[in-house]
Amino acid sequence: MPERTTDEDRELLDALGVDTTPEAPASQSARTQRIIAGYEEITRFIDTQGRTPRHGEDRDIFERLYATRLDRLRESAECREVLKDLDTRGLLDAPLDAVDNSEGLGDEELLAALGVAPGAGDDDVARMVHVRPRDEIRAAEEVAQRNPCRDFEQFQPLFEDLQRDLQTGARETRKYKDYANVRKGDLFILDGQKVVVADLGEPFVADYGRPDRRLRVVYDNGTESDLLLRSLQRALNKDRASRRIVKSELGPLFPNPETDDDGDDLTAGSIYVLRSRSDHPFIQEHRELIHKIGVTGGDVKGRIANARKDPTYLLADVEIVAEYKLANLHRQGLETLLHKFFAHAQLDLQLQDRFGFQVAPREWFFVPLPVIDETIRRIHDGSIRAFRYDPPTARLVREDPPPDAEP
Repeated sequence: MPERTTDEDRELLDALGVDTTPEAPASQSARTQRIIAGYEEITRFIDTQGRTPRHGEDRDIFERLYATRLDRLRESAECREVLKDLDTRGLLDAPLDAVDNSEGLGDEELLAALGVAPGAGDDDVARMVHVRPRDEIRAAEEVAQRNPCRDFEQFQPLFEDLQRDLQTGARETRKYKDYANVRKGDLFILDGQKVVVADLGEPFVADYGRPDRRLRVVYDNGTESDLLLRSLQRALNKDRASRRIVKSELGPLFPNPETDDDGDDLTAGSIYVLRSRSDHPFIQEHRELIHKIGVTGGDVKGRIANARKDPTYLLADVEIVAEYKLANLHRQGLETLLHKFFAHAQLDLQLQDRFGFQVAPREWFFVPLPVIDETIRRIHDGSIRAFRYDPPTARLVREDPPPDAEP
């Protein structure tokens, strides 16, 4: 196609009797422009919502405005004439909807009800008196009203156990992934508070066809909120320090398939920490510092059922003070690592068993429970190589690099 009309083209068109004089563009009146602009607002609503605007007190005031305007356009012969070339969707040929109380109001009256004075400029139209901006509504949803939790006594033990599990390593925190699923019973840290999703309401479709539901969220300070699921997700995304609280799962550690053909040693298991209830004077004096550290693939409670008859358990009952669940680990290798790491703090104590023989249990150590917890976490993240246990100070200290080590 030629980019411009040449003189030869004009001569040919003249010979055919075609008038080549360009027509002056028709100017549109202000009323015509308003009719077209109003129609285009309705089509934008349809493109966004996937349906025509409807009447009803439960509808948004803007949707009611568009529904009434569409009725007016259908009723007006003038509007139908102005829009006949634009109405490719056939909106003006559809039957009138049942109208609500706003049906008797014109555009100017509806705008006045919204707090916009008739004849106001564009800047004034953007400032609604009686309608909150969408950003303000969203902010209110995210903050949500918190109220005292009347049955907090049911949740308080949960938060106490949660704090203890975090301290012992039975639970850990992970960064919340953007808009990840939220389920009943999920635990989070949000704005420095521990949070539990106590209940999920029935799902519904919110603005723009997005699914949502109302939640019951309980906080560790004794308050609760009924914010929306998407509001909770936005709050978790916005808080850079937010975390999801999950049960600890460590591993894999030291897998060696060539030496474990039967695969028995590469299964789920747990690290357990025990404290003795022996009435031996030395153990009684240092009970809070003396712990047995072991790894098992079975049930810990079943393993210690007959502790008072077993020299391994100092011939006395024991209590489980910590347990760390693991998966796909080499149990023997992990236990060897832990015992070697605390070897300088091994308990040197001989006991007489029920047959009169002297026994010296080797899996008991002078190590505070918080240090054991830190050690297991450092094994998990791989930083344990940079530390050693210092018995005099009962803490982990960073190892000095060898003289020839690279900076």
